[in-house]
Amino acid sequence: MSGKRLYRSRDDRMIAGVCGGLGEYFNIDPTLVRLALLFLTLWGGGGVLVYILSWIVIPEQPVSAKAPAAQESKQVEEKPAPVVVDEPEAA
Repeated sequence: MSGKRLYRSRDDRMIAGVCGGLGEYFNIDPTLVRLALLFLTLWGGGGVLVYILSWIVIPEQPVSAKAPAAQESKQVEEKPAPVVVDEPEAA
């Protein structure tokens, strides 16, 4: 077993991360999975059913220990703006 598991994506999601997770698992662009589900939806309505069942059956990607550190690095550190004081002119 390769140790590769199918999860719903936490990062690449539009609604529930199903297409992002399938894209990661099969190593393809999630947009292709979204287009395939759209095609199934327009061609008989099966795409909606497949998506809902996948949402229920596929577990969400677990939070790893590295995730909080990665999120902290993405946060922009806010620094106060420098204060400029005008000196009154001598008359």
